[in-house]
Amino acid sequence: MPPAKIVAYLRASTDKQDLNHQKLEILEYAQRSRLHIDDFIAVTVSSRKSSKQRRIDELIAKLGASDTLIVTELSRLGRSTSEVISLVNELVQRGIRVIVIKQNLDLRPSDATNGSDMTAKVMITLFSLFAELERDLVSLRTREALAAKKAQGVRLGKPKGTLQASKFDKDRARIVELLRLGLSARKIAKLLGYRHHMGITTYIKKRKLRELAGAG
Repeated sequence: MPPAKIVAYLRASTDKQDLNHQKLEILEYAQRSRLHIDDFIAVTVSSRKSSKQRRIDELIAKLGASDTLIVTELSRLGRSTSEVISLVNELVQRGIRVIVIKQNLDLRPSDATNGSDMTAKVMITLFSLFAELERDLVSLRTREALAAKKAQGVRLGKPKGTLQASKFDKDRARIVELLRLGLSARKIAKLLGYRHHMGITTYIKKRKLRELAGAG
């Protein structure tokens, strides 16, 4: 029987620097835990790709009973919560230890007396991590979508000069009217019931309401 091995799985969407960060985090964990990583499976691909493209199929084939899988976080293993759970269950039922650094998860098949106990243990552990996992997956998919748009040359963020909604919008017409009467921002703020005038001063300047009032 071949000796047990430790395999690390790394996946990033398009950011190779992220891949390097994952590798460094795993190596630091291995050093602290006195573990030796025998192999790294690293892939730069979107979570929307197939399990083969994400090298998950290769990972499953490489791991055997008594081997160990290390990942930085659960969301690297799949594109949905159900997919991650299915994969982790398959691994531990085959006698493979699964270590997830971020979630502080260390599933040891040897802890269970039989398969059903192991499945129950995995499910109980993962249910406590569902909310965090979903947040990570949503965040990961959002970053991947933004990275894809950036790669296509799409400019991200609000167009330059876009004005945010303001609490003063409801008083805009009145502010313009009072400016036409020659009132200062300080007096306008007082008349409209605002404690400070600085916000209205900024609002008037950004929306060029003095010019609008003068044109009227």
